[in-house]
Parts: sequence; C-alpha cells; structure tokens
Amino acid sequence: MIYINSFIFCGIVCMIGELILDNTKLTPGHITTIFVVLGCLLDVFNIYDRLILWAGAGACVPITSFGHLLIHGAMVSSVEVGYMGLMSGMFNLTASGITAAIVFSFILSLIFKPKD
Repeated sequence: MIYINSFIFCGIVCMIGELILDNTKLTPGHITTIFVVLGCLLDVFNIYDRLILWAGAGACVPITSFGHLLIHGAMVSSVEVGYMGLMSGMFNLTASGITAAIVFSFILSLIFKPKD
C-alpha cells in the first residue's frame, strides 16, 4: 500500500505543477519556488511529517521535501543551539543534496556542450 500512496503523492505534486505551468504565465523557476515554500509551510505546521509517514519515500522525492528539510533542520538546531542554529541548521540536512547537485552539474558541464 505504501507504493500506491507514494505514487499518488508524487502524481498529485506533478499534476499541480503541470496545471500551474499550463494555466498561468509562471515559469518553472516560479513553480519550483512555490513548492519549496509550500514544503516549508507544511513542515512548520507538522503536516509534512504526516505525509512522509503516509507516502513514505514518495514524499521525500519531490521538491517540496527540500523545503521541508530546510525548515526541519533549522527548527531542530534552533532548539539545540539557539538563534544561531536557525541559519546553520538549514544546511545540516540538505548539505549532501546541494553538494551532489554542484558536483554532478560540474561533471556534466565538462561532458556536454551547451546550445546557444
């Protein structure tokens, strides 16, 4: 059942993104930002953790999960360290993903030639 829930969650996220893209003049960058902020807001109200329990890894794959991880790390670090933990904690949970994106982007830029 977790596989079906995961498929449903990711499908709904993609469907919402496509509907916004097709019916508005927003760019993919705007839509990505909206989803990151939505993931942040859902985590602030402890809704995203429930979604992860329901959808499993399917809730950890979309871009909304990035917003969830940013805020979740900041809130945990702020409890442990204080106000300074707000900024440093954001990158505790997302550092590996950001590093992987930078490294793979660099490697792929060496392999492929950009088009004009």
